[in-house]
Amino acid sequence: MLLIPAIDLKDGHCVRLEQGDMDKATVFSDDPAAMARHWVNLGARRLHLVDLNGAFAGKPKNESAIKKILKEVGNEIPVQLGGGIRDLETIERLLDDGLETIIIGTAAVKNPGFLQEACIAFGGHIMVGLDAKDGKVATDGWSKLTGHEVIDLAKKYEDYGVEAIIYTDIGRDGMLQGINIEATLKLAQAVSIPIIASGGLTSMVDIDALCAIENDGVMGVIAGRAIYNGNINLAEAQKYADEKNPPEY
Repeated sequence: MLLIPAIDLKDGHCVRLEQGDMDKATVFSDDPAAMARHWVNLGARRLHLVDLNGAFAGKPKNESAIKKILKEVGNEIPVQLGGGIRDLETIERLLDDGLETIIIGTAAVKNPGFLQEACIAFGGHIMVGLDAKDGKVATDGWSKLTGHEVIDLAKKYEDYGVEAIIYTDIGRDGMLQGINIEATLKLAQAVSIPIIASGGLTSMVDIDALCAIENDGVMGVIAGRAIYNGNINLAEAQKYADEKNPPEY
């Protein structure tokens, strides 16, 4: 079970939002590259970047900060990025910069043909971010709720060849209310590609519950506010998860 620290970028700063609300941002660092180094030093084996400005603008807006992060830790661990990625040229540029994986969210829902093209052109480097509330998928920085069912879209994306699905319960994100284990497990059992849980990670109780469903296809969890405010010690939690389910190298 991978604990994947999130570095959410807003105006070049490392922040955390509450339920995706840009007006409810807590700034945790003015130096995202130093924050990336901090998490890697504590044993992070993967990093999750989100360009928050990009998610709302529809194109990357924090590329300077992203490049600094990649220069700092990109040669040591894989780094993934989501937020406002809408065309193949942007994906190619970001991968050339040193990102391991690109996460497509809103564009996957609104333009599935684009996602399919991305999987063909950049096989092995594309994940999908499915953000949902009450089983329905949300888009545009969570500002719009669609009528699409999470599992229906997940099965379609699996057929396209995505590497993994990051599933976020947006009703819980940034609120420290606990992972939606039931919905995450249901999704993992419906597809054969890995699921990364997101939204609501609060305590070691969540880590325990996630370890219990790892064999069902849940490979990791995005760790946000809980590791920033000290509710969870990243190094200790990763060690605990490794002992529960020893990783296969």
